[in-house]
Amino acid sequence: MNKIEEIAKIVEGVLFVSGEGVDVDEFKTRFEMNDREFNKVLDILKQKYNENSGINVITYKNKVQLCSNPAIANDISEILNPIRERSLTRAALETVAIIAYKQPITRIDIENIRGTSCDYAIQLLQSNNLIEVVGRKDTVGKPLLFGTTDNFLKRFQIQSIEDLPDYKQLLDRIRVIHSEGDSLYREFDIPDEPSEQEVQQSVENVANDLAEQEGEQ
Repeated sequence: MNKIEEIAKIVEGVLFVSGEGVDVDEFKTRFEMNDREFNKVLDILKQKYNENSGINVITYKNKVQLCSNPAIANDISEILNPIRERSLTRAALETVAIIAYKQPITRIDIENIRGTSCDYAIQLLQSNNLIEVVGRKDTVGKPLLFGTTDNFLKRFQIQSIEDLPDYKQLLDRIRVIHSEGDSLYREFDIPDEPSEQEVQQSVENVANDLAEQEGEQ
């Protein structure tokens, strides 16, 4: 295996793990390659993942990414969507429980608590009008902040957020320190942050209660 083939193998692994587009310049800098040399790497991957493969290599905006072959998109949807619907029922409940407890909260903060990606769960909750964007956090990148909707309260027959099971125990740990008059969100200080185990237990409790309520409907 020559140098180009070895680099192609590494790039392939990075693209697989990333799941998203990776800037070409990152690879060229890492392997000290020019455009011509890196194009040889791409040629190897494109030959491997051609129109006869279930996976293709695409390039866009100076990025490269692995994606499914468009020719089998319908087959993938028919198989994958039902699996996602079943597997995300619990994930969606846990995600909405975290948002209810910690709102306003960013996607990254949700994932730090759950320990896994929540992109699809958030999309599912938004499409069902259970959560909404309530503003942007005043940090680098201005990430979106999520909160629950009135429909969330209605769907789970909750009068207000304060009526969530065990919510007050967590709320007592949070103190509002600043709220701008024209701001779409509030900033919180957590003087005595609960442990991950405490938060996870609270989330599981709420998820169980919501699941029970959902089953009764």
